[in-house]
Amino acid sequence: MRDPRDDATTTSSTLVALIDDHEIVDYAVEAAVAAIPRLRLAGSARTVDDLLARRLGAGLVLLDLRLADGSSPAANIRRLRTAGSQVLAFTSGESPYLMRLALQSDVLGVVRKSEPLAALVHAIELASAGRPVVTGEWAHAIETDPAVGQARLSAQEARVLTRFADGARAQDVAEELHITVGTLEDYVRRIRAKYADVGRPATTKVDLFKRAVEDGLLPGPTLR
Repeated sequence: MRDPRDDATTTSSTLVALIDDHEIVDYAVEAAVAAIPRLRLAGSARTVDDLLARRLGAGLVLLDLRLADGSSPAANIRRLRTAGSQVLAFTSGESPYLMRLALQSDVLGVVRKSEPLAALVHAIELASAGRPVVTGEWAHAIETDPAVGQARLSAQEARVLTRFADGARAQDVAEELHITVGTLEDYVRRIRAKYADVGRPATTKVDLFKRAVEDGLLPGPTLR
């Protein structure tokens, strides 16, 4: 597999890395990344330890949820996020438990290895821009997880979440709902608290977007 770290254009591009046990997957990811001009593939590794030791500086890491070293997906995601990388889970999808575990962690989404190349390209493009990758698997994992509770937002809280999480500026949302920015911020704090109370933290705006999609308040982007 070509290692483009010597490519002079890499310094001005977002770097993507892969952690997966199977060599053939490397080539699929390499082809997907090559289709997005502003991205470069920094390299691949078989474990999180290996990737972090190489200090590739990847802004986005595609992470297989089931690695041969038996490492925990949640722990792997935490380590990669601490190192400064966004994470997109990349899986065969054979374990609903692992998928739920990943989606409860700080990932931008889950993409199946069985998806067509065009879908993988789209997922990587969204994730590399810091945007959630929302799929049917995500919704199903949430719906079938008995540990996930409903936040029970009020009608006004739902309206605030829908507009704010979808990217609108706080000032614009406040004006649209005829409230002050301070009141809007109070609503957002209450929304975050309600989600935290039911085990669905929403500490960032991306998290709020995820919660809104999971609860059917926003349709979210799709891979097709």
